Amino acid sequence: MSFWSDKRVVVTGGAGFLGRAVVGQLKAKHCSYITVPRSREYDLRQSLAIKRLLKQTRPDIIIHLAGVVGGIGANRANPGKFFYDNLIMGVQLMEESRLYGVPKFVAIGTICAYPKFTPVPFKEDNFWNGYPEETNAPYGLAKKMLLVQSQAYRQQYGFNSIYLLPVNLYGPGDNFSLEASHVIPALIRKCVEAKQRRDPQIMVWGTGKATREFLYVDDAARGIILAAEKYNSPEPVNLGAGFEISIKDLVGLIVKLTGFKGEVVWDKTKPDGQPRRCLDTSRAQKEFGFKAKTRFEQGLKKTIAWYLKHQES
Repeated sequence: MSFWSDKRVVVTGGAGFLGRAVVGQLKAKHCSYITVPRSREYDLRQSLAIKRLLKQTRPDIIIHLAGVVGGIGANRANPGKFFYDNLIMGVQLMEESRLYGVPKFVAIGTICAYPKFTPVPFKEDNFWNGYPEETNAPYGLAKKMLLVQSQAYRQQYGFNSIYLLPVNLYGPGDNFSLEASHVIPALIRKCVEAKQRRDPQIMVWGTGKATREFLYVDDAARGIILAAEKYNSPEPVNLGAGFEISIKDLVGLIVKLTGFKGEVVWDKTKPDGQPRRCLDTSRAQKEFGFKAKTRFEQGLKKTIAWYLKHQES
């Protein structure tokens, strides 16, 4: 019998980009009792809504993916909202879950919580050695408090909460809005639309020198589910693909894969964000056997194909 077949699972943010992948994989594992709370019915910033959710669903496992997220521009425009909404959702959900007696809580952090100048590759042991990159520090610190709460609750109450740190995600079903999207969907949309309009150039933020690591969304979902099944310790765990690419090289690759023939112009008045980002993923492999499977170019091709299909429909 599957580990999941008799489990009652609540996936906050289950209708979002990562959430849909997690829910889909849970269903494939014959999990029959999945609840995806929608914000219009359960505002997770309100403790009464959380109490009602727990009473109605009686979960064995909560996977907390819900968050207010966006790229550098969205973070700079909404630092207060990104801090408050993410902090209050997590803090109250974990507290009410403890009071209710939920057996397992899976908290999803963010790579933005790492210090700005973390040595590469990022090791979990360096998580507290500095302040996050300024443009997304309010969001990163709000999510970072979930680790503090998780460890404190395990120590005082024996509450089984784990904390995972996925790197930047990408894949089919991502958010391609110009206002709130992350770097890969934003670049794909820019290149595709510029090609369709026959624009001579596209504008890209920053210098292109910053580096990033990207994890395909289905790989991230598989890592989260493996951790929910097998990991029960207080230390945070990175989820990544274990490679690093500069934004300049990323842009070149997306330009090639989308067939855009124009010029790339770099707006160096805009910030690069964190200078480098690449994870040490050895703890995830050691603790619960997770390793990313999707090759980056293959994942990009799938993402571009998805966008082209849904842009036209």
